Amino acid sequence: MRVIEQLNNSRNTAFSFEILPPLKGNSIHKVYSVIDKLREFDPKYINITSHHSEFIYKTLPDGTYQRVNIRKRPGSVAIASAIQNKYGITAVPHIICKGFTKDETEYALIDLNFLGVYDLLLLRGDTKTLDPNQDKSQYHTYATELQEQVNNFNKGVAVDGSTFEANETPFSYGMACYPEKHEEAPNMESDVYYAKMKVENGADYLVTQMFFDNEKYYAFVDRCRKEGITVPIIPGIKPIVFKNQLTVLPKIFRSDIPEPLAAGLRTCKTDSDAKSIGIEWCKEQCRDLIAHNVPSLHFYTFMAVDSVWQVAKEVY
Repeated sequence: MRVIEQLNNSRNTAFSFEILPPLKGNSIHKVYSVIDKLREFDPKYINITSHHSEFIYKTLPDGTYQRVNIRKRPGSVAIASAIQNKYGITAVPHIICKGFTKDETEYALIDLNFLGVYDLLLLRGDTKTLDPNQDKSQYHTYATELQEQVNNFNKGVAVDGSTFEANETPFSYGMACYPEKHEEAPNMESDVYYAKMKVENGADYLVTQMFFDNEKYYAFVDRCRKEGITVPIIPGIKPIVFKNQLTVLPKIFRSDIPEPLAAGLRTCKTDSDAKSIGIEWCKEQCRDLIAHNVPSLHFYTFMAVDSVWQVAKEVY
């Protein structure tokens, strides 16, 4: 069943989570172990992140450096298929602009259709590790351009403009939104403008960047509703697990840490202390969101699987 159908048919706040593909050389059983730990909470869907190739500098015997392009993780296409076939849970691979050419995206869509994976999350992706010398004409710059390619694919139009028999089952997808403003957006009005554009062009739902202050989420949803955005807006949740996330998360994700949470984290002597505080804050955050009848809680599990389990055990 499609993600949007499950959200619309769920009587209570649904549970879902995101996983990171294993590092190259590691078994998919690392992925399965995460799912096995969290499946008791009846996840309606599981997202699989996607990472483009990364550039590293390898030291050569003569002391010089060689720039090497490597891919550290398997693609989300294969993992999505494996999850869906093993567990019967809807898998949602991330399809991203950065690091993947338009042709590579098309090949991924062809493979996903063949494998029976019809739900996607369309994202721009991280820009920090890309090759500045790449041929920009081969890549999408924004997620809305990627969205156009998927829409065309659903209509039977290839990236080169040629036509083919459209898939019997078109892709359904969600896209990202930012309750605390995207780092490159000039203002919140701009963020809402682009969120509305994504929905008008076919996004079935929106998923937020992680946040720790529910009032910012509620204010963002109110703004969206006033602009006529009616699709589900799913809160993205991540419990804090390390002391340094007090400064790291605001820097990387532009997520504001409310002062009561920040004050608690400043008193922590160890990461274990921070993890305990993060779990308690996340529990209260989730209880409040459920009381406000949010359609789903979507958990980012990277380095936080045990914490997510403890939170879900209390609130579901």
